Amino acid sequence: MKIAITGASGLIGSALVVSLKSDGHHVHRLVRTITPAETDAIAWDPNAGTIDRDALEGLDAVVHLAGESIASGRWTHEKKRRILDSRVKGTRLLAEALAGLEAPPRCLISASAIGYYGNRADETLTEDKPPGAGFLPEVCVQWESAAQPAAARGMRVVFPRIGIVLSSSGGALPRMLPPFQMGVGGKIGSGRQYMSWIDLDDLIGVIRHAIQTDPLRGPVNAVAPNPVPNEEFTRILGKVLSRPTLFAMPAFAARIAMGEMADALLLASARVIPAALERSGYEFRYPQLEASLRHVLNR
Repeated sequence: MKIAITGASGLIGSALVVSLKSDGHHVHRLVRTITPAETDAIAWDPNAGTIDRDALEGLDAVVHLAGESIASGRWTHEKKRRILDSRVKGTRLLAEALAGLEAPPRCLISASAIGYYGNRADETLTEDKPPGAGFLPEVCVQWESAAQPAAARGMRVVFPRIGIVLSSSGGALPRMLPPFQMGVGGKIGSGRQYMSWIDLDDLIGVIRHAIQTDPLRGPVNAVAPNPVPNEEFTRILGKVLSRPTLFAMPAFAARIAMGEMADALLLASARVIPAALERSGYEFRYPQLEASLRHVLNR
């Protein structure tokens, strides 16, 4: 297959490129700057609203992962603007370009996030649940809506709503590790808030499954089937690292350290279930947290 990927240099994108190429697929990265050696690259610049439409012809699938990091830096007004614009403008530009092709690809896998659901306590969240309230749900709603031109053109559009990605190479886990490794890790806030996670290897498997599974369309919760409260996540991580987990971080301390982002990323509860994936027959390699942590941390 001939597959194009945005965000190909990120944690998820780089792993996906390796996985697809290892199986003989032809991967084309959408990038802002192309060097002479990059014969597989396609030029685009979401900020400028430009994209090489001719280079998009003949694709079988597109995986759209690009977007401003939500976890780096405090959420200033400018940071929130970049988070929203990078997702909505980039998705709309790509979707409109694909919709205008003579022969558009069969599918667009356009990333979203479990931030769609907001803070929902212990409510079980499947793909049919409505969005929550707050900044991240608003971003996710607009992000997914921006792909409408591709769906209107008849493309199969899938929105993987991605949870906390577990990997030693990047994402949330390496930021969590230092206090645990020093023996001063612990739960955050009450510890009752649910964490919906997925092993990076499974996330790559989910994206590939979405490309290949024709009945799959619309929102797809890209999370493992066993979300856990923060207190249990803390206990299991301490067990894997053979470290105590006695030093809790009070909610007020998290808010002082991170501002608004603490409520959305650390203290919010989202008990998300991968109902669409399970119906479609996807088999998780790492459905249990301890096995995933031992895998990614080589313990």
